[in-house]
Amino acid sequence: MCSAANISLMNGNEILRIVDAIHRDKAIDADVVFEGIEQAILSAARKHFSEEEQLEVRIDRETGEPSLICDGRALEADLLGDLLGRISAQTAKQVMIQKIREAERDALYDEYLDLRSQLISGQVTRVDRGTVIVKLDKIEAILPRSEQIRKENFRTGDRLRAIVLDVRKAGSRVRVILSRTHPDFVRRLFEVEIPEVNDRVIEVRSIAREAGNRSKVAVSCSDSTIDCVGACVGVRGARIRGIVEELAGERIDIVRWNDSLSVLVPNALQPADVEDVILCPMLGKVIVLVRDDQLSLAIGKFGQNVRLASKLVGWDINVMTQVELDAKLDKSIEAFCVIPEVTPELAESLVSQGFFSFDDLSVIEPDQLMEISGLSEEDCSRIVDYADEESARLEAEEKFQAEQRKLAGNQAEAAPAAPPVVSQAESNEAG
Repeated sequence: MCSAANISLMNGNEILRIVDAIHRDKAIDADVVFEGIEQAILSAARKHFSEEEQLEVRIDRETGEPSLICDGRALEADLLGDLLGRISAQTAKQVMIQKIREAERDALYDEYLDLRSQLISGQVTRVDRGTVIVKLDKIEAILPRSEQIRKENFRTGDRLRAIVLDVRKAGSRVRVILSRTHPDFVRRLFEVEIPEVNDRVIEVRSIAREAGNRSKVAVSCSDSTIDCVGACVGVRGARIRGIVEELAGERIDIVRWNDSLSVLVPNALQPADVEDVILCPMLGKVIVLVRDDQLSLAIGKFGQNVRLASKLVGWDINVMTQVELDAKLDKSIEAFCVIPEVTPELAESLVSQGFFSFDDLSVIEPDQLMEISGLSEEDCSRIVDYADEESARLEAEEKFQAEQRKLAGNQAEAAPAAPPVVSQAESNEAG
């Protein structure tokens, strides 16, 4: 950093020396440094001119010689020299230091912004109320509790890997936020641990993740001779094992990608066996039929398997048996026939395309319904309005019933315990 004496001299050679030193030491663009010095001179010089006078400072990028323009006219050399001798060196220095710090911050911000979603490693310097502070090459980053895998417990001195989740300017500093729970963290680990993924021979097409518990990763390969799933697993699971260990034991299902949803959805629901797939494009959902003995496996514990599969393919997946589907069809047809404009034939047509509830029907566009039904726009609008009102009524009714159940439960907990029942024989013995 330049001294106050450096600032006060303000000759061309001295300015060039300062610019070169800061450019090399701080890796700040030379033009940014020139602008900082111009701003420093301008800020200090304003004290010697009235507010009405328009000032501009320019520094020749070749010679380093400064010039000051006042109301469109350049100050003569001797007047400029006299002015530079009288301006406050301390004021100029403070302005320049501020500009340099801003430039350093902006350079750091740009550098780490380019690393967003990329894998990065660092060392834990401390843990503050669950937030892990990580020393990177040029800056300290934070790994919030919300971005840590639930089972993890970091200590000072530990090395860790994470992705850069976000980069923000915070006053004069740069705030880098890391994540180990984001799906892209799994993607970057695949690139590191599996050469074919890094070489783009195998492509990671989609990731659905519940960090620390389970992930589904869909992969494809442009080379038909390569088993993309087997290549990701490795011999005896050697490749995937390293990723699982990095993720604190998180289970990883590798799914073979297919552009056809009819193939991709069953792949995503593995290890369950799927009987049939019914696509409902208007609602963006898929009905999956499975046998009774596969239903719980397809849904998964707490619904996790079907939830992750839905995220992976980007469509809502409803898993049911054929018996459940038939019952739902009959119930939906009966409900839709209550709408004045809906005939049994139209109700069957709607249900066959996945419209099972008034809520489903309330989101259909009237022109889409016109195409399905052949009815007028006015009739279709009335159908959609009826479905919307009925959906709202049923939702309110369900909410009321839930509140009543909760109230009944609270009252049961608050009720005093009944005294124990004593039999006549026990009473006589006690007597």
